[in-house]
Amino acid sequence: LTVAVVGSVFWAQSYQNGVDPDADLRELRSQAINTLDFGAISVTLSARFTYNSSFHPRIFKGNKFAWYSVAIVSVLQVFITYCPGLNRIVFGMGPMNGIQWGITFLMMVLVFLVMEVEKMIRRGLKAKGADTDDRERWVFDNTEAPDGNIELPKGASHLNLTELAH
Repeated sequence: LTVAVVGSVFWAQSYQNGVDPDADLRELRSQAINTLDFGAISVTLSARFTYNSSFHPRIFKGNKFAWYSVAIVSVLQVFITYCPGLNRIVFGMGPMNGIQWGITFLMMVLVFLVMEVEKMIRRGLKAKGADTDDRERWVFDNTEAPDGNIELPKGASHLNLTELAH
C-alpha cells in the first residue's frame, strides 16, 4: 500500500504543469490520501476471506456493513477532495483531475491483486503444512510460551466469546 501511495504521487507529479507550485502540492496531497483510502478499501474487500479468493460472488454477500463502510469512505473522500474550504484550508488538498483518479483506481486494483496473490501463496504454503497463521513460536517471539492451561472465569471461553453463563 505504501509503494502504491508513493508511486501514485510520483506518477501524478509527472503530469503536472508546474505553473502553480502550491496548487500542484495540494493536488499531490489529494493523490496520496485518495490512493491510501481507496487502497485500504481494496485491502478491506480482499481481507474479508483469509484464504479464499475474493474473485467470487461471495464478496457481495455476507457482510453488508463492509459495503456500507466502502460507500461511506468513498463519499467522504470525494467530499473532502472537492468541498471548497474543507479541502484547501483543513486538509491542504486540491481537486483531482481524471488522470489522478485513473491512477488512484489503478493502484486500488493493484493493491487488491497483490493481496489476492499473497492469499494464493499462503494457501499453497498451508497445503504443504507451513504455519501461515503465525501460531508457532519463532525467533522474534521473545516472551515465554504461555501455559496451555490458562484459567478463565467461570463461563468464559478460550474462543473469546462474549456470552457468559448466568
